[in-house]
Amino acid sequence: MLGWSIPLGAAIASVAIVGIMTLIGRVKRQGSQVASGILLTAGFALGVTVQSLNPSLPVHVDSYLVGSILTVTSGDLVLAVSVLGAAVLVLAVFGKQILFSTFDVNGYRAAGYREWPIEVLTLVLITATVVTAMPAVGAILAIALIAAPAAAARLVTRTASHIFIVAPVLGAVSGVAGVLFSRSLDVAAGPAIALCAAALFVVALLVRSLERMWLRLKL
Repeated sequence: MLGWSIPLGAAIASVAIVGIMTLIGRVKRQGSQVASGILLTAGFALGVTVQSLNPSLPVHVDSYLVGSILTVTSGDLVLAVSVLGAAVLVLAVFGKQILFSTFDVNGYRAAGYREWPIEVLTLVLITATVVTAMPAVGAILAIALIAAPAAAARLVTRTASHIFIVAPVLGAVSGVAGVLFSRSLDVAAGPAIALCAAALFVVALLVRSLERMWLRLKL
């Protein structure tokens, strides 16, 4: 509507959303889950409303909900590589603080650290990842592609630091497998990638459950 680049507009909106999520998350008896739910539904509703009021817009909201890997441009790839480099740099510098605050919030506070800077940094990384993944897999499926490999990695790793290594590998495997399945089954690549990520989580969950059952039988 304003003639701006879609990724640029999404990046600007993400900065505002990160700030609002941080403020809502710090309200007593609320949290990041509440903030995510409110802003996610409000954002979708706003997008549909704007499109309804301006039917001549060349961009449709639903096209950015599921995405299309076949329409990814070289600019999208450059943006993705840039975000990847920034994420690796942030994890190299602040990885220990992120782990500390994520898995032991009370200990992090007791050590004298402020929680909100790491929260903001983490939210910025997540939103930047979603923005760069939208052209390929869409906004909704990008969230699944972020959450599922991380959840699966947490089930199969022994230490928290190993999650940083295993999760990206599982994400890459999901991407390659999803593209291959989409070509062989003639289905959309984005949903196929997200389903592969979900399948990896189910496999990890089953392996973890079988491992626990085996240990109980040995005892």
